[in-house]
Amino acid sequence: MTDELELSYRYCREVARKRARNFYYSFIVLPRVKRDAMCAVYAFMRYCDDLADDPDLDLNRAEMLDRWRRSLDGDSSEDSLILPAFHDSLQRFDIPTDYFHQLIDGASMDLSIDHYETFDQLYDYCYKVASVVGLVCIHIFGFDSPDAKKYAEYCGIAFQLTNILRDLKEDAASGRVYLPEEDLHAFRYSADELASQVRDERFYKLMRFEVSRARGYYNAALPLLDMVHGSGRPGLCAMIEIYSSILNAIERNRYDVFHESISVPKTRKVAIAAKALVRSKLPGGRSYQPMLR
Repeated sequence: MTDELELSYRYCREVARKRARNFYYSFIVLPRVKRDAMCAVYAFMRYCDDLADDPDLDLNRAEMLDRWRRSLDGDSSEDSLILPAFHDSLQRFDIPTDYFHQLIDGASMDLSIDHYETFDQLYDYCYKVASVVGLVCIHIFGFDSPDAKKYAEYCGIAFQLTNILRDLKEDAASGRVYLPEEDLHAFRYSADELASQVRDERFYKLMRFEVSRARGYYNAALPLLDMVHGSGRPGLCAMIEIYSSILNAIERNRYDVFHESISVPKTRKVAIAAKALVRSKLPGGRSYQPMLR
């Protein structure tokens, strides 16, 4: 490995360690080469997300996203410590660049779209910003059956729906409402009431519905655990349990995402990762099934 490539991987590992609050604990249970690849693709994705979401960045975010997109096809004008490790990981694990083009499409949606009328529209957004992440991950984890792609898609949808519910307060404050308008109408609850943090029976019913929908995608994704290669399975299992623990915490907190920060304690995430790794070493190589409730 060249000095430039090693420096790039080192930088990506540091980005993941500092920024991947939940994903990082699923990286550390992977073999070194897979862990480094996850850090590299995470750093690329993190930068996309920062461009789309940080209003304090002093730049034209759409233009920067276009420049970042061109780097996917080998444009060397973009000087970033991320790119050498990123491109090396794509080659090493045969990851299609189209996934990252779709990811940038999704990030670009956040620059111009602040609400979704239907769940189908929201699903398209979730697919672009999260399901493609799942598809990238299974290339690193390793898989053989083409059916794995559908379950990776469901996994990404589950994760993004969880993020949306956790971040309702923050998103509403920035003028974004990801909950579909058809759902708000169904429960007679408005976007203005969401921004005002109204918590009443309508809100509770809406949140129970949204949590149930997200949990359905977690359950739909579980067959993926048997489809990824054994060395990648602990990472996937840790990912699913950590993210589903966020959903469980929202439910335990009676859906109050306005007054308390919903998160999984670091000690809990370390314990989940350790359990996933230990169980994967048991006879048969099967990791444990994540606790979804």
